[in-house]
Amino acid sequence: MFWIPIDRSLHLSLIRQVYEQIRMRVLRGEIQAGERLPSSRELASSLEVSRNVVIEAYEQLLAEGYIVGQQGSGTYVAEGAYLDQEQEEEFSSFFKRSHLVEEKTGEIIDFRSGIPALDMFPRKIWGQIAKEVCIEVPHAIFGYGHPEGRAELRHVLSRYLKRTRGVHCHPDQIVITSGATQALSLVAHLLLSSEDEVIIEDPITHDIQTIFSSRGSFLYPVPVDEFGMKTDLIPPDKKPGLIFVTPSHQFPLGGTLSIQRRIQLIQFARKANSYIVEDDYDSEFRYQGTPVSSLQGLDPERVIYIGTFSKILSPALRLGYLILPPSLTERCKDLKWFTDLHTPSLEQLTLARFIDEGHLERHVRKMKKQYKARRDCVKTCLKKEFADSVNVLGDSTGLHLVAEFKGVDFSEQQQMEAIQQKIKIYPVEFHAIEKGNHKNKIILGYGNLSREEIEEGIRRLKCTLT
Repeated sequence: MFWIPIDRSLHLSLIRQVYEQIRMRVLRGEIQAGERLPSSRELASSLEVSRNVVIEAYEQLLAEGYIVGQQGSGTYVAEGAYLDQEQEEEFSSFFKRSHLVEEKTGEIIDFRSGIPALDMFPRKIWGQIAKEVCIEVPHAIFGYGHPEGRAELRHVLSRYLKRTRGVHCHPDQIVITSGATQALSLVAHLLLSSEDEVIIEDPITHDIQTIFSSRGSFLYPVPVDEFGMKTDLIPPDKKPGLIFVTPSHQFPLGGTLSIQRRIQLIQFARKANSYIVEDDYDSEFRYQGTPVSSLQGLDPERVIYIGTFSKILSPALRLGYLILPPSLTERCKDLKWFTDLHTPSLEQLTLARFIDEGHLERHVRKMKKQYKARRDCVKTCLKKEFADSVNVLGDSTGLHLVAEFKGVDFSEQQQMEAIQQKIKIYPVEFHAIEKGNHKNKIILGYGNLSREEIEEGIRRLKCTLT
């Protein structure tokens, strides 16, 4: 009897399951060349699936050369489709691994930062606008676009950012990117060459360190405090390729760069003939006072501004943007073209209308209340479980805070113990350039966690540390 395991609980179509199982057995030699396969009707009956499922799986295997059909005789395994089993070992646990991934995802409470509330993405409104855009736009939209992005989105963005962030720019200075990561990569290629130096906050996102280091550049770390980068520690004779800061909400410690330090940083950049790169990744969600204006607004000719919609709406959109001084825009457009031609047009037009109709600002107001409640829940639970042995940092803005513990060293062993308690925690030390100063601090992201998950997660953290 020819038997294939089918699991209807998997996020994998039945067609793909049948195809993968037969393909695996052919490659491993479990079904040998010349061996006849059951008819589509026979196999569908034994698996209790639609005959069309088997037919489509067979058609794909036939197209890829795994099987051959003989008129009036049946379907057979093709010659030359056997591959050494060691090469194909990964297929033997295909369904087992799928189960494990789903099980782990459901069990573990993940305090990863930078993830918004995915269940509160405005699907209905976004879907309606996306449908309208798809139906109404001219045929030309479905062709290739310009590397800098759709003019509709760039015009809307320039107005929105001036109103909400104090950014001063013409739409022609904006380049739409596939998230902030691509924007940072473009900046690195635009401004850095081998052995250039980057003045950068410490600690700072490890991924950003990697992007700049991959250009062969050296990182010059500058410590931060509650007022952001300690600009007085920058040697006045430095000539860096660029200066990187997160002035509105320093990642990960959460400080806000004071006006005195902003001015000092701009004056240094002017003297050194360097550009400041401002990453404004989650400043919309400020819970104390009014939003802090951008650094770019103080000197648009010297500051490159990076923004993203991954934290506001969803990382799945892969939509971000760069705002450059006019002298850099054409070179950046060329680099963007070499990277991926252009960012998807339909998503850009959907976002442009979403912003222009006021949906984005309404969504931000709504989510600000939600995130504030989740932040307060984290603080309350930390106080309840740890009392005076924990100190909270950087909780005025964004989707995470930092918890500083007395007498705790968050080593790899500590992280493994946390996994045993089914939680994921993220030490600040991982993001530190100069090691040893932040061993007792962890980042607790709360944007995509419910109140119940936060409470249970902090309880499990207590079990980990005791």
